[in-house]
Amino acid sequence: MQSEKHISWCFWATVHFCLHLSGGLGGRDEKMVRPTYERFSKDFVMGGVAAIISRSAAAPIERVKLLLQNQGEMIKRGQLRKPYLGISDAFKRVFMEEGLIAFWRGNQVNVIRYFPTQAFNFAFKGYFKSIFGYSKERDGHIKWFAGNVASGSAAGATTTLLLYHLDYARTRLGTDAIECRVAGQRQFKGIIDVYRKTLSSDGIAGLYRGFGISIWGITMYRGMYFGIYDTMKPIVLVGPFEGNFLASFLLGWSVTTFSGFCAYPFDTLRRRMMLTSGHPNKYSNAIHAFQEIVRQEGFLALFRGVTANMLLGMAGAGVLAGYDQLNRISSRHSHHNETNQRVLK
Repeated sequence: MQSEKHISWCFWATVHFCLHLSGGLGGRDEKMVRPTYERFSKDFVMGGVAAIISRSAAAPIERVKLLLQNQGEMIKRGQLRKPYLGISDAFKRVFMEEGLIAFWRGNQVNVIRYFPTQAFNFAFKGYFKSIFGYSKERDGHIKWFAGNVASGSAAGATTTLLLYHLDYARTRLGTDAIECRVAGQRQFKGIIDVYRKTLSSDGIAGLYRGFGISIWGITMYRGMYFGIYDTMKPIVLVGPFEGNFLASFLLGWSVTTFSGFCAYPFDTLRRRMMLTSGHPNKYSNAIHAFQEIVRQEGFLALFRGVTANMLLGMAGAGVLAGYDQLNRISSRHSHHNETNQRVLK
């Protein structure tokens, strides 16, 4: 109980701290650099709600992606009998050996993780974007684009720092297949068991294994994800496509797929490093992991599961498109309330 209160206090203290960071930015227009609590809260809630819906719907694809991506490490450590032949084979084996509900194994922690992850990403993106304060009309297209990329990267890196341990727990649960049974049981009973066993064997460092390469990967992914989307949106989603959910979805999917493909090797390296927690033989760093994986399995091993990741990109596109739609609805509602208040006055 005390632990839950402490986590809750730290969580909200972090939010308030980030909002107050702008207090030290002297010499700038406060209205430009200081996002309000109202705007931050709205971004937090809308981003999180859109993420929960889309990620829960895509949970089976994500589970299969994790298994395909990490099967080399699982086989090496005796946690998998034979490799998966592809997406369809992975779906078939999971269904036959574990049942339908197994596709959502770890989804609870995924929701717990993804709500603050996406919400923080959207909220911090707006926060950092206001700090850079670039305008396409005033500063030109290049600075405006660079500001979008930088704000997206900073948002992703900040969020990763706060929530990496949840991503670790999700990865360990998602790769805990029936074939991984030890003494007739799964390796982990749930999220609490992941934390308990990891802290017991490796300490806090075990929860953050692969963190360094993760920052590089998330910086690339989020920078491209937000930067390209925010840059292309005012170019593509105009005229008849403005406010069109399908057009917004397709743009979001294209951006998510491209960004995810470019950053995928970083994701593979960090997750393979995560799986070494609790084992005596570990990769000393990301470069060592890269060398060993390429030497033993070939360069393409870094891209295992990338097709499933592209399908998973539909969920990311749904987050972007859903966030835009919620934002438009909220803006219309706020405008309607302001109009009513003026009439009443």
